[in-house]
Amino acid sequence: MQTITIEGLGRKGEGVAHVDGQAVFVPLALPGEQVSLGEGVGDTCVVDPSPDRVTPLCPYFGQCGGCQLQHMGPNIYRRFKTDLVERPLQQVGIDARVERFIDASDSGRRRATLHARNNMAGYMRARSHDLLDIGRCPILVPALAQAPEIARAIGTEVGACDASFTASDTGIDVELRNIQKGARPDRLVPLANRFGLARLSYGREMLLLRQQPRVRMGKAEVNLPMGSFLQATAEAEEALARYVLESVGKARSVADLFCGVGPFALRLAERAKVYAADADKPAIAALDDAVRHTKGLKAVTAQARDLFRDPLTRFELGYDCVVLDPPRAGAAAQVKEIAASKVGHVVMIACDPGTFARDAASLVQAGFMLEGLVAVDQFAWSAHIEVAATFRR
Repeated sequence: MQTITIEGLGRKGEGVAHVDGQAVFVPLALPGEQVSLGEGVGDTCVVDPSPDRVTPLCPYFGQCGGCQLQHMGPNIYRRFKTDLVERPLQQVGIDARVERFIDASDSGRRRATLHARNNMAGYMRARSHDLLDIGRCPILVPALAQAPEIARAIGTEVGACDASFTASDTGIDVELRNIQKGARPDRLVPLANRFGLARLSYGREMLLLRQQPRVRMGKAEVNLPMGSFLQATAEAEEALARYVLESVGKARSVADLFCGVGPFALRLAERAKVYAADADKPAIAALDDAVRHTKGLKAVTAQARDLFRDPLTRFELGYDCVVLDPPRAGAAAQVKEIAASKVGHVVMIACDPGTFARDAASLVQAGFMLEGLVAVDQFAWSAHIEVAATFRR
């Protein structure tokens, strides 16, 4: 065996060392540790553990590919997550520091996708396409404690499939994907009743509806469409919404772009007129329905619009403030129009620090200044982080 010293951390949280001038990546290793390398990953042995190493909270950690960072103590964990935000900005020439780090994972994730393979259910093994059968997942909210059991029962009935779980205010919503040809998902109705699911669907086709899945957003209640996007934790949604409201301030008119079902738009509408747009038509319909059934909101115009192909032009952007919450691909086309417009105030939420840095650089080059950089950690123990920032000309 060869013994090496871990020098730092890679982008996915793995230990990094150099051997004969070549970078070596060692999963689950920490900076400063002495590690003996064998022929395979499983032969790796930590000879001299770091004081930052802690005991993982999950018995499947190391086998399961869902979490990568449970061996990190709180200090190195926070530094790693903060660096995920700051490093891409530095690479595009923006010297900005995270002002606040918000732990938004306390009660657990309210969304998860489990893979079912006949009588097994769980997540994929680390660095593998093989399934790890699990009995529980400690990072999920208590309402999803039965998710592995439910997924296993579904797989037993219809064979291999993926089951996406959402814990709504009115019960568990399950959407099935990638069911094998010839399977009969209609056979799952008795099972869904047995587990008391609020809704069961496949490919946006309703199989069972016992109770409409709903989530409260500010004053409003939103009926979740099948397969709709929702922040992974309720704490993250609240933290990001507070940030948006504080940053938007007293703006009287706001454009909420990539608005989804309206976690920001509905709260903003309690104080300002809102234009909300997203390519997801069912999400826009759900937002529009929530607006019509909620008293005390100012005018909300909700429009289904593909902001990648058809961004609001510089001539349409006559708003006091623009809120952006794009998917991982970022908002390059929309940011280009904002940069060319007279908009002087932008609030951006992003789930990918790399595309966030790219879009931030475009705004800075157009005369904006970045302020209020915040990291929101809703994907605990993973190499993902949510970013929030404000831009002013």
